[in-house]
Amino acid sequence: MKQKEYTCPMHPQIRQPTPGHCPICGMNLEPLIPSDEEDVELKNMTRRFWIGLVLTIPIIVLTWFKSFVWIQAALATPVILWAGYPFFERGYRSILSSKLNMFTLIALGVGTAYFYSLVVLFFPSIFPDVYFEAAAVITVLVLLGQVLELRARSKTSKAIKALLNLAPAMATVIRNGKEESIPLEQVNRGDRLRVRPGEKIPVDGVIIDGQSVLDESMITGESIPVEKSTGDKVTGATLSGTGSFIMEAKAVGNETLLARIVHMVSEAQSSRAPIQKLADTVSAYFVPAVVLVALISFFIWGIFGPSYTFGLITAVSVLIIACPCALGLATPMSIMVGVGKGALAGVLIKNAEALEILASVDTVIVDKTGTLTEGKPYLNHIIALEGTEDQLLQFGASLEALSEHPLSSAIVSKAKEKGLTLLEVRDFQSITGKGVTGKIEGKTVMIGNQKLIADRIEKAEALKDEGQTVLLVAVDGKTIGILAASDRIKETTYEAIQMLHAENIRIVMLTGDNLTTAKAIGKPLKIDEIKAEVLPQDKNKVVKELQSQGHIVAMAGDGINDAPALAQANVGIAMGTGTDVAMESAGITLVKGDLRGIARARNLSKATMRNIRQNLFFAFIYNALGVPIAAGVLYPFFGILLSPIIASAAMAFSSVSVVWNALRLNRQKL
Repeated sequence: MKQKEYTCPMHPQIRQPTPGHCPICGMNLEPLIPSDEEDVELKNMTRRFWIGLVLTIPIIVLTWFKSFVWIQAALATPVILWAGYPFFERGYRSILSSKLNMFTLIALGVGTAYFYSLVVLFFPSIFPDVYFEAAAVITVLVLLGQVLELRARSKTSKAIKALLNLAPAMATVIRNGKEESIPLEQVNRGDRLRVRPGEKIPVDGVIIDGQSVLDESMITGESIPVEKSTGDKVTGATLSGTGSFIMEAKAVGNETLLARIVHMVSEAQSSRAPIQKLADTVSAYFVPAVVLVALISFFIWGIFGPSYTFGLITAVSVLIIACPCALGLATPMSIMVGVGKGALAGVLIKNAEALEILASVDTVIVDKTGTLTEGKPYLNHIIALEGTEDQLLQFGASLEALSEHPLSSAIVSKAKEKGLTLLEVRDFQSITGKGVTGKIEGKTVMIGNQKLIADRIEKAEALKDEGQTVLLVAVDGKTIGILAASDRIKETTYEAIQMLHAENIRIVMLTGDNLTTAKAIGKPLKIDEIKAEVLPQDKNKVVKELQSQGHIVAMAGDGINDAPALAQANVGIAMGTGTDVAMESAGITLVKGDLRGIARARNLSKATMRNIRQNLFFAFIYNALGVPIAAGVLYPFFGILLSPIIASAAMAFSSVSVVWNALRLNRQKL
């Protein structure tokens, strides 16, 4: 049975196996909520929000008709006591732990406004006005913020689920000469396993008999499958192509590369700092100051002023005007507008933290295949040694149309692009690891590598050195030409790199491909640093190493192999043309896979963070100015007293200011 973990509701990156207190805020640690229960919590909080909103709207309308205060009370009571119960609970815990935060102020402000209003309801001659609408509106706004936060948190677990689903559920084991299908978890190290064409490899191991062409893109990120034969290592969850083989299991369970990737993604995602840390930091000083001012105003006016009733009114005014209604809107409003603006520009933002940090990024790590390049082979060299290029391509495409070779589609597509007619092929034969042969117009045509066609051609060697995948074409035993393919750089990549360099951002390319191919892509793009032949766990290490040097790192990638690095980076940026796992592991997704979106997203980040700081100013400036006035500082000199109703209006005005300012983001040019 898995050991239970405990976490802080305010700081989810804190995890430990025993109950205790959060080292950051001092709150009691709660049992860690599994992802399925997390969905239940999101549904519960969403239900509280919508019910609270439905009940609050008529309260706002009825505020204009003071004779309906009993109806206001009836509608506000479930909003505050039921929908807002989690905030009172957290506020109570923060007081017990002596670590005051935003929920302390919310609980005090909402509670004071509500219970004060109840007293007014039963004793209207003692106090003047009720504030049910203020208490209900604050509760609903804070609920909205909690729903948005829970949604962002629940999305991170989808990456883990998607990774776990990559492994096959069953494996074919060979025991006592017989093959039987067993659940994956029953596979042991040393078991001999059968892998048939089209099946996923169950665990990490080594081929002991047979051969195949494997799609290892989830590990290396490379679009071109790899030929494997006896003695070669294979990785769990990669896909076997045309061949069948027997393998010996070398790593099972938590030892497999897939399991380690899952662990790295989970670990990186759980280490995130909470978005509301600024509000908590401010609240830690603001809350006790507000409470102190309220108490002082109550006793001073009670002892030296007109009466304790007068003192109570000033104290309530202080707590109401200090309640963080606008603070609850400051970040969510800017984020919602910013996210919408980004979506129109093809930049999908999953959470506020990614948007916040992107403005500070100084290093961008990019994957090669599918990020800088299109992620699929393209035939870019047709070299005829005899005859014409069209004849060479026609022979090659006619054969490859019947083949499952990784470059087949590129060769056939090029022939169709040129309008060439495919010729009839007879006696077609595929030779695993070498190439294909067949008869065309009575001639024996062969297309493949130097294992099939023994000629060593200088031009072919030069193309290999440039990172090209080279195939030779021979007719009746004589080589007539060369076909070479490689992954093409996206047209938009050049401009994207220039835009990032203009922002003084260092660009590092990480790829699982060989150094020759990596340099062929990196040099024309003027990439600052190239790291080739990098495995997933090493990509993760590179990100950590740069972070340890003080760099703020963004990672852009599109494959499963990029998931740990995407999750570990300060900001993960996924290509919308890539895998779901990459997109779930990242905080930002570029819908069209256009790297220029990083520069756009960074401009949006700067604008949004500037807007949030302005909003926080609006959220606190009215409170900071209003608190001493509400406490009655100006009353002895000018007879000015900020009544609770004016305090409520000032609080509402600060919220309107925040909303108006956030909407200005829509005019931002990216």
